[in-house]
Amino acid sequence: MRPPAAAPAKKTTEHALTDTTATTVATPAAASHTSAQATAFTVILAVSFCHCVNDIMQSLLSAIYPLLKDNYGLDFWQIGLLTFTFQVTASLLQPLIGMVTDKRPMPYSLPYGMASSLIGLIVLAYAGHYSLLLIGASLIGIGSAIFHPESSRIARFASGGRFGLAQSLFQVGGNFGQAIGPLLAAFIVVPFGQTSIAWFAAGSLIGIIVLWRVGGWYSRLRASLASREAVGFVSPFPRRRVMGALAVLTLLVLTKNAYIASLASYYTFYAIDKFGVSVQMSQVMLFLFLGASALGILLGGPFGDRYGQKPMIWFSIVGVLPFTLALPYANFEWTMVLTVLIGLILSSAFSNIVVFAQELVPGRVGMIAGIFFGFAFGMGGIAAAVLGVVADLKGIDFVFQICSYLPLLGLLTVFLPNMKEARKLKEEATIG
Repeated sequence: MRPPAAAPAKKTTEHALTDTTATTVATPAAASHTSAQATAFTVILAVSFCHCVNDIMQSLLSAIYPLLKDNYGLDFWQIGLLTFTFQVTASLLQPLIGMVTDKRPMPYSLPYGMASSLIGLIVLAYAGHYSLLLIGASLIGIGSAIFHPESSRIARFASGGRFGLAQSLFQVGGNFGQAIGPLLAAFIVVPFGQTSIAWFAAGSLIGIIVLWRVGGWYSRLRASLASREAVGFVSPFPRRRVMGALAVLTLLVLTKNAYIASLASYYTFYAIDKFGVSVQMSQVMLFLFLGASALGILLGGPFGDRYGQKPMIWFSIVGVLPFTLALPYANFEWTMVLTVLIGLILSSAFSNIVVFAQELVPGRVGMIAGIFFGFAFGMGGIAAAVLGVVADLKGIDFVFQICSYLPLLGLLTVFLPNMKEARKLKEEATIG
Protein backbone atom coordinates (compact mmCIF):
# COMPACT_ATOMS: atom_id res chain seq x y z
CA MET A 1 0.00 0.00 0.00
CA ARG A 2 1.40 3.36 -0.96
CA PRO A 3 2.08 5.59 2.07
CA PRO A 4 0.31 8.95 2.07
CA ALA A 5 2.30 11.93 0.91
CA ALA A 6 3.33 14.34 3.62
CA ALA A 7 1.39 17.56 3.89
CA PRO A 8 2.90 20.54 2.11
CA ALA A 9 5.19 22.51 4.35
CA LYS A 10 7.05 25.75 4.09
CA LYS A 11 9.93 25.20 1.74
CA THR A 12 13.44 25.94 2.86
CA THR A 13 15.90 27.82 0.71
CA GLU A 14 17.77 24.53 0.29
CA HIS A 15 14.80 22.94 -1.50
CA ALA A 16 14.19 26.06 -3.55
CA LEU A 17 17.80 26.11 -4.66
CA THR A 18 17.65 22.52 -5.83
CA ASP A 19 14.44 22.98 -7.79
CA THR A 20 15.42 26.33 -9.30
CA THR A 21 18.84 25.26 -10.52
CA ALA A 22 17.26 22.15 -12.00
CA THR A 23 14.75 24.26 -13.90
CA THR A 24 17.31 26.82 -14.99
CA VAL A 25 19.83 24.41 -16.42
CA ALA A 26 17.45 21.83 -17.78
CA THR A 27 15.37 24.29 -19.82
CA PRO A 28 17.15 25.24 -23.06
CA ALA A 29 14.88 28.14 -23.84
CA ALA A 30 16.76 31.40 -23.58
CA ALA A 31 20.25 32.81 -23.74
CA SER A 32 20.11 33.63 -20.05
CA HIS A 33 19.46 29.98 -19.33
CA THR A 34 22.49 28.99 -21.40
CA SER A 35 24.59 31.41 -19.38
CA ALA A 36 23.28 29.94 -16.14
CA GLN A 37 24.15 26.47 -17.39
CA ALA A 38 27.74 27.50 -18.17
CA THR A 39 28.05 29.13 -14.77
CA ALA A 40 26.74 26.01 -13.04
CA PHE A 41 29.27 23.74 -14.73
CA THR A 42 32.03 26.21 -13.93
CA VAL A 43 31.07 25.89 -10.27
CA ILE A 44 31.01 22.08 -10.44
CA LEU A 45 34.46 21.99 -12.04
CA ALA A 46 35.72 24.49 -9.45
CA VAL A 47 34.66 22.33 -6.49
CA SER A 48 36.00 19.24 -8.29
CA PHE A 49 39.39 20.96 -8.65
CA CYS A 50 39.36 21.89 -4.96
CA HIS A 51 38.36 18.32 -4.10
CA CYS A 52 41.49 17.25 -5.97
CA VAL A 53 43.63 19.71 -3.96
CA ASN A 54 42.03 18.59 -0.69
CA ASP A 55 42.67 14.91 -1.37
CA ILE A 56 46.23 15.55 -2.52
CA MET A 57 46.90 16.97 0.94
CA GLN A 58 45.21 13.95 2.54
CA SER A 59 47.17 11.42 0.51
CA LEU A 60 50.45 13.22 1.13
CA LEU A 61 50.18 12.40 4.83
CA SER A 62 50.16 8.63 4.38
CA ALA A 63 52.62 8.83 1.46
CA ILE A 64 55.32 10.41 3.65
CA TYR A 65 55.02 7.90 6.51
CA PRO A 66 58.33 6.18 5.61
CA LEU A 67 60.05 9.59 5.61
CA LEU A 68 58.53 10.55 8.97
CA LYS A 69 59.42 7.15 10.43
CA ASP A 70 63.08 7.65 9.56
CA ASN A 71 63.26 11.35 10.50
CA TYR A 72 61.64 10.94 13.93
CA GLY A 73 62.47 7.31 14.72
CA LEU A 74 58.79 6.40 14.98
CA ASP A 75 57.40 3.00 15.84
CA PHE A 76 54.53 1.49 13.89
CA TRP A 77 52.05 2.26 16.68
CA GLN A 78 53.00 5.95 16.37
CA ILE A 79 52.39 5.79 12.62
CA GLY A 80 49.05 4.17 13.41
CA LEU A 81 48.23 6.98 15.85
CA LEU A 82 48.84 9.53 13.09
CA THR A 83 46.35 7.68 10.89
CA PHE A 84 43.88 7.40 13.77
CA THR A 85 44.14 11.14 14.50
CA PHE A 86 43.48 12.01 10.88
CA GLN A 87 40.61 9.51 10.54
CA VAL A 88 38.86 10.69 13.72
CA THR A 89 38.93 14.35 12.65
CA ALA A 90 38.28 13.75 8.94
CA SER A 91 35.76 10.90 9.08
CA LEU A 92 33.85 11.17 12.34
CA LEU A 93 33.45 14.97 12.28
CA GLN A 94 31.99 15.06 8.77
CA PRO A 95 28.45 13.86 9.59
CA LEU A 96 28.27 16.31 12.51
CA ILE A 97 29.44 19.22 10.37
CA GLY A 98 27.00 18.15 7.66
CA MET A 99 24.10 18.21 10.13
CA VAL A 100 25.05 21.70 11.31
CA THR A 101 25.40 23.12 7.79
CA ASP A 102 22.08 21.56 6.73
CA LYS A 103 20.40 23.79 9.31
CA ARG A 104 22.67 26.75 8.70
CA PRO A 105 24.58 26.58 5.40
CA MET A 106 28.02 28.18 5.58
CA PRO A 107 29.35 28.58 2.03
CA TYR A 108 32.27 30.70 3.19
CA SER A 109 33.37 27.91 5.53
CA LEU A 110 34.97 26.20 2.51
CA PRO A 111 38.00 28.51 2.21
CA TYR A 112 38.48 28.32 5.98
CA GLY A 113 38.51 24.53 5.75
CA MET A 114 41.14 24.71 3.01
CA ALA A 115 43.12 27.14 5.20
CA SER A 116 43.07 24.58 8.03
CA SER A 117 44.61 21.99 5.70
CA LEU A 118 47.18 24.54 4.50
CA ILE A 119 48.28 25.23 8.09
CA GLY A 120 48.40 21.48 8.69
CA LEU A 121 50.80 21.05 5.75
CA ILE A 122 53.10 23.76 7.07
CA VAL A 123 53.07 22.21 10.55
CA LEU A 124 54.00 18.83 9.03
CA ALA A 125 56.78 20.45 7.01
CA TYR A 126 58.48 22.10 9.99
CA ALA A 127 57.40 19.91 12.92
CA GLY A 128 60.11 19.75 15.56
CA HIS A 129 58.67 16.78 17.43
CA TYR A 130 56.03 14.06 17.21
CA SER A 131 53.23 15.98 18.95
CA LEU A 132 53.35 18.60 16.19
CA LEU A 133 52.93 15.83 13.61
CA LEU A 134 49.70 14.85 15.38
CA ILE A 135 48.53 18.48 15.31
CA GLY A 136 49.34 18.74 11.60
CA ALA A 137 47.43 15.53 10.85
CA SER A 138 44.40 16.73 12.83
CA LEU A 139 44.37 20.11 11.04
CA ILE A 140 44.34 18.38 7.64
CA GLY A 141 41.55 16.14 8.90
CA ILE A 142 39.50 19.10 10.16
CA GLY A 143 39.93 20.85 6.81
CA SER A 144 38.69 17.76 4.99
CA ALA A 145 35.72 17.39 7.36
CA ILE A 146 34.66 20.99 6.67
CA PHE A 147 35.20 20.71 2.92
CA HIS A 148 33.19 17.63 1.92
CA PRO A 149 29.64 18.32 3.20
CA GLU A 150 29.39 21.91 1.98
CA SER A 151 31.16 21.35 -1.34
CA SER A 152 28.94 18.34 -2.07
CA ARG A 153 25.91 20.56 -1.39
CA ILE A 154 27.17 23.21 -3.81
CA ALA A 155 27.88 20.60 -6.51
CA ARG A 156 24.29 19.37 -6.18
CA PHE A 157 22.80 22.87 -6.37
CA ALA A 158 24.91 23.68 -9.42
CA SER A 159 23.90 20.44 -11.17
CA GLY A 160 20.81 21.74 -12.94
CA GLY A 161 19.04 18.51 -12.04
CA ARG A 162 21.84 16.30 -13.42
CA PHE A 163 22.72 15.14 -9.92
CA GLY A 164 24.59 12.01 -10.96
CA LEU A 165 26.83 13.88 -13.38
CA ALA A 166 27.59 16.55 -10.78
CA GLN A 167 28.47 13.96 -8.13
CA SER A 168 30.65 12.04 -10.60
CA LEU A 169 32.63 15.14 -11.54
CA PHE A 170 32.94 16.10 -7.88
CA GLN A 171 34.09 12.64 -6.78
CA VAL A 172 36.51 12.05 -9.63
CA GLY A 173 38.40 15.19 -8.59
CA GLY A 174 39.03 13.55 -5.23
CA ASN A 175 40.08 10.29 -6.86
CA PHE A 176 42.58 12.11 -9.05
CA GLY A 177 44.00 13.86 -5.99
CA GLN A 178 44.39 10.58 -4.13
CA ALA A 179 46.15 9.06 -7.14
CA ILE A 180 48.71 11.80 -7.74
CA GLY A 181 49.44 12.55 -4.06
CA PRO A 182 51.85 9.59 -3.67
CA LEU A 183 53.53 10.49 -6.99
CA LEU A 184 54.13 14.04 -5.77
CA ALA A 185 55.54 12.64 -2.54
CA ALA A 186 57.85 10.29 -4.47
CA PHE A 187 59.19 12.90 -6.91
CA ILE A 188 59.20 16.01 -4.69
CA VAL A 189 59.09 15.28 -0.95
CA VAL A 190 61.45 12.30 -0.90
CA PRO A 191 64.24 13.96 -2.96
CA PHE A 192 63.92 17.45 -1.40
CA GLY A 193 63.09 16.54 2.17
CA GLN A 194 60.29 17.08 4.66
CA THR A 195 60.29 20.88 4.40
CA SER A 196 59.27 20.61 0.72
CA ILE A 197 55.78 19.65 1.96
CA ALA A 198 55.25 23.37 2.48
CA TRP A 199 55.57 23.91 -1.29
CA PHE A 200 52.12 22.39 -1.72
CA ALA A 201 50.71 25.34 0.21
CA ALA A 202 50.68 27.16 -3.14
CA GLY A 203 47.98 24.78 -4.38
CA SER A 204 46.04 25.34 -1.16
CA LEU A 205 46.19 29.11 -1.65
CA ILE A 206 44.73 28.73 -5.14
CA GLY A 207 42.04 26.50 -3.65
CA ILE A 208 41.19 29.14 -1.03
CA ILE A 209 40.73 31.79 -3.72
CA VAL A 210 38.57 29.49 -5.86
CA LEU A 211 36.43 28.43 -2.90
CA TRP A 212 35.92 32.04 -1.82
CA ARG A 213 34.48 32.82 -5.25
CA VAL A 214 32.36 29.66 -5.16
CA GLY A 215 31.07 30.68 -1.73
CA GLY A 216 30.11 34.06 -3.16
CA TRP A 217 28.19 32.41 -6.01
CA TYR A 218 26.29 30.21 -3.58
CA SER A 219 25.51 33.10 -1.22
CA ARG A 220 24.13 35.22 -4.07
CA LEU A 221 22.00 32.31 -5.27
CA ARG A 222 20.58 31.77 -1.79
CA ALA A 223 19.87 35.48 -1.38
CA SER A 224 18.03 35.65 -4.72
CA LEU A 225 15.75 32.78 -3.70
CA ALA A 226 15.31 33.51 -0.01
CA SER A 227 12.09 35.48 -0.50
CA ARG A 228 10.42 32.98 -2.85
CA GLU A 229 7.49 31.03 -1.48
CA ALA A 230 7.34 27.41 -2.49
CA VAL A 231 6.06 24.05 -1.42
CA GLY A 232 8.25 21.83 0.73
CA PHE A 233 8.65 18.09 0.39
CA VAL A 234 9.07 15.45 3.03
CA SER A 235 10.05 11.90 2.17
CA PRO A 236 6.89 9.84 1.53
CA PHE A 237 8.45 6.80 3.19
CA PRO A 238 8.03 6.07 6.90
CA ARG A 239 10.95 7.05 9.12
CA ARG A 240 11.82 3.42 9.82
CA ARG A 241 11.97 2.69 6.07
CA VAL A 242 14.19 5.71 5.49
CA MET A 243 16.58 4.75 8.30
CA GLY A 244 16.74 1.17 7.04
CA ALA A 245 17.51 2.33 3.50
CA LEU A 246 20.25 4.65 4.77
CA ALA A 247 21.75 1.76 6.73
CA VAL A 248 21.78 -0.39 3.57
CA LEU A 249 23.38 2.40 1.51
CA THR A 250 26.01 3.00 4.21
CA LEU A 251 26.84 -0.72 4.24
CA LEU A 252 27.10 -0.71 0.44
CA VAL A 253 29.61 2.15 0.49
CA LEU A 254 31.53 0.55 3.35
CA THR A 255 31.89 -2.82 1.61
CA LYS A 256 32.70 -1.31 -1.78
CA ASN A 257 35.30 0.97 -0.23
CA ALA A 258 36.74 -1.88 1.84
CA TYR A 259 37.20 -3.91 -1.36
CA ILE A 260 38.77 -1.06 -3.30
CA ALA A 261 40.95 0.03 -0.36
CA SER A 262 42.12 -3.56 0.09
CA LEU A 263 43.11 -3.85 -3.56
CA ALA A 264 44.80 -0.46 -3.45
CA SER A 265 46.76 -1.53 -0.36
CA TYR A 266 47.61 -5.15 -1.14
CA TYR A 267 47.30 -5.64 -4.91
CA THR A 268 50.98 -4.94 -5.55
CA PHE A 269 52.03 -7.47 -2.89
CA TYR A 270 49.56 -10.00 -4.31
CA ALA A 271 50.92 -9.60 -7.85
CA ILE A 272 54.55 -9.85 -6.71
CA ASP A 273 53.90 -12.85 -4.46
CA LYS A 274 51.68 -14.84 -6.85
CA PHE A 275 53.10 -13.99 -10.27
CA GLY A 276 56.65 -12.91 -9.44
CA VAL A 277 56.34 -9.58 -11.29
CA SER A 278 58.65 -6.64 -10.63
CA VAL A 279 57.71 -3.79 -8.31
CA GLN A 280 57.39 -1.51 -11.35
CA MET A 281 55.00 -3.92 -13.09
CA SER A 282 52.91 -4.26 -9.94
CA GLN A 283 52.62 -0.46 -9.79
CA VAL A 284 51.43 -0.43 -13.41
CA MET A 285 48.79 -3.02 -12.53
CA LEU A 286 47.67 -0.90 -9.57
CA PHE A 287 47.52 2.20 -11.77
CA LEU A 288 45.27 0.37 -14.26
CA PHE A 289 42.92 -0.65 -11.45
CA LEU A 290 42.76 2.86 -9.94
CA GLY A 291 42.35 4.41 -13.38
CA ALA A 292 39.45 2.09 -14.16
CA SER A 293 37.88 2.99 -10.80
CA ALA A 294 38.09 6.70 -11.60
CA LEU A 295 36.54 6.08 -15.03
CA GLY A 296 33.75 4.09 -13.40
CA ILE A 297 32.92 6.99 -11.10
CA LEU A 298 32.92 9.43 -14.02
CA LEU A 299 30.61 7.28 -16.17
CA GLY A 300 28.35 6.02 -13.39
CA GLY A 301 26.74 9.38 -12.61
CA PRO A 302 25.48 10.24 -16.13
CA PHE A 303 24.19 6.68 -16.59
CA GLY A 304 22.38 7.02 -13.26
CA ASP A 305 20.76 10.24 -14.47
CA ARG A 306 19.58 8.43 -17.59
CA TYR A 307 18.53 5.03 -16.26
CA GLY A 308 18.01 5.66 -12.54
CA GLN A 309 20.22 5.32 -9.48
CA LYS A 310 18.85 1.99 -8.23
CA PRO A 311 19.40 0.14 -11.55
CA MET A 312 23.00 1.38 -11.58
CA ILE A 313 23.51 0.17 -8.01
CA TRP A 314 22.16 -3.24 -9.05
CA PHE A 315 24.44 -3.25 -12.11
CA SER A 316 27.50 -2.60 -9.95
CA ILE A 317 26.63 -5.64 -7.82
CA VAL A 318 25.38 -8.19 -10.35
CA GLY A 319 27.89 -7.06 -12.94
CA VAL A 320 30.96 -7.22 -10.71
CA LEU A 321 30.26 -10.39 -8.70
CA PRO A 322 31.40 -12.96 -11.33
CA PHE A 323 34.68 -11.08 -11.74
CA THR A 324 35.45 -10.74 -8.01
CA LEU A 325 34.71 -14.43 -7.44
CA ALA A 326 36.99 -15.43 -10.34
CA LEU A 327 39.88 -13.10 -9.46
CA PRO A 328 41.65 -15.26 -6.81
CA TYR A 329 41.90 -18.13 -9.31
CA ALA A 330 42.91 -16.17 -12.43
CA ASN A 331 46.30 -16.28 -14.17
CA PHE A 332 48.45 -13.19 -14.67
CA GLU A 333 46.82 -11.92 -17.88
CA TRP A 334 43.28 -12.48 -16.66
CA THR A 335 44.10 -10.87 -13.31
CA MET A 336 44.89 -7.59 -15.09
CA VAL A 337 41.70 -7.83 -17.18
CA LEU A 338 39.50 -8.73 -14.21
CA THR A 339 40.81 -5.97 -11.93
CA VAL A 340 40.17 -3.35 -14.62
CA LEU A 341 36.59 -4.62 -15.04
CA ILE A 342 36.11 -4.76 -11.26
CA GLY A 343 37.33 -1.20 -10.78
CA LEU A 344 35.16 0.10 -13.63
CA ILE A 345 31.92 -1.62 -12.57
CA LEU A 346 32.25 -1.44 -8.78
CA SER A 347 33.00 2.29 -8.76
CA SER A 348 30.10 3.14 -11.06
CA ALA A 349 27.73 2.97 -8.08
CA PHE A 350 29.42 5.51 -5.79
CA SER A 351 27.87 8.71 -7.12
CA ASN A 352 24.52 6.95 -7.57
CA ILE A 353 24.49 5.82 -3.94
CA VAL A 354 25.09 9.39 -2.77
CA VAL A 355 22.39 10.82 -5.07
CA PHE A 356 19.93 8.09 -4.01
CA ALA A 357 20.52 8.93 -0.34
CA GLN A 358 20.18 12.67 -0.95
CA GLU A 359 16.81 12.12 -2.63
CA LEU A 360 15.76 9.77 0.15
CA VAL A 361 16.37 12.46 2.78
CA PRO A 362 15.55 15.83 1.14
CA GLY A 363 17.22 18.87 2.64
CA ARG A 364 19.98 16.84 4.34
CA VAL A 365 22.64 17.08 1.65
CA GLY A 366 25.40 17.95 4.13
CA MET A 367 24.58 15.13 6.52
CA ILE A 368 24.48 12.60 3.66
CA ALA A 369 27.81 13.85 2.30
CA GLY A 370 29.30 13.60 5.79
CA ILE A 371 28.10 10.03 6.21
CA PHE A 372 29.24 8.74 2.83
CA PHE A 373 32.41 10.80 2.28
CA GLY A 374 33.41 10.63 5.93
CA PHE A 375 32.14 7.87 8.16
CA ALA A 376 31.55 5.10 5.61
CA PHE A 377 34.81 5.74 3.76
CA GLY A 378 36.71 5.89 7.04
CA MET A 379 35.20 2.63 8.25
CA GLY A 380 36.01 1.06 4.89
CA GLY A 381 39.64 2.05 5.39
CA ILE A 382 39.60 0.51 8.87
CA ALA A 383 38.19 -2.69 7.38
CA ALA A 384 41.09 -2.73 4.93
CA ALA A 385 43.51 -2.37 7.85
CA VAL A 386 41.87 -5.35 9.58
CA LEU A 387 42.36 -7.37 6.40
CA GLY A 388 46.04 -6.45 6.64
CA VAL A 389 46.19 -8.25 9.99
CA VAL A 390 44.49 -11.23 8.36
CA ALA A 391 47.13 -11.14 5.61
CA ASP A 392 49.88 -11.40 8.24
CA LEU A 393 48.17 -14.42 9.79
CA LYS A 394 46.77 -16.28 6.78
CA GLY A 395 48.55 -14.88 3.73
CA ILE A 396 47.65 -12.43 0.99
CA ASP A 397 45.88 -15.10 -1.13
CA PHE A 398 43.44 -15.74 1.70
CA VAL A 399 42.64 -12.01 1.91
CA PHE A 400 41.76 -11.90 -1.79
CA GLN A 401 39.52 -14.93 -1.36
CA ILE A 402 37.67 -13.16 1.48
CA CYS A 403 37.38 -9.94 -0.54
CA SER A 404 35.86 -11.80 -3.47
CA TYR A 405 32.68 -12.32 -1.42
CA LEU A 406 32.32 -8.73 -0.16
CA PRO A 407 30.12 -7.63 -3.12
CA LEU A 408 27.55 -10.26 -2.04
CA LEU A 409 26.48 -7.82 0.69
CA GLY A 410 25.28 -5.60 -2.15
CA LEU A 411 22.30 -7.93 -2.56
CA LEU A 412 20.80 -5.94 0.33
CA THR A 413 19.90 -3.45 -2.41
CA VAL A 414 16.65 -5.42 -2.67
CA PHE A 415 15.53 -3.60 0.51
CA LEU A 416 15.93 -0.13 -1.03
CA PRO A 417 12.66 1.69 -1.77
CA ASN A 418 11.38 2.59 -5.22
CA MET A 419 12.42 6.21 -5.78
CA LYS A 420 10.21 6.53 -8.88
CA GLU A 421 7.27 6.34 -6.49
CA ALA A 422 8.88 9.01 -4.34
CA ARG A 423 9.35 11.35 -7.29
CA LYS A 424 5.71 10.86 -8.32
CA LEU A 425 4.54 11.73 -4.82
CA LYS A 426 6.82 14.76 -4.84
CA GLU A 427 5.19 16.01 -8.04
CA GLU A 428 1.71 15.41 -6.60
CA ALA A 429 2.62 17.27 -3.40
CA THR A 430 4.02 20.18 -5.41
CA ILE A 431 0.96 20.42 -7.68
CA GLY A 432 -1.45 19.98 -4.82
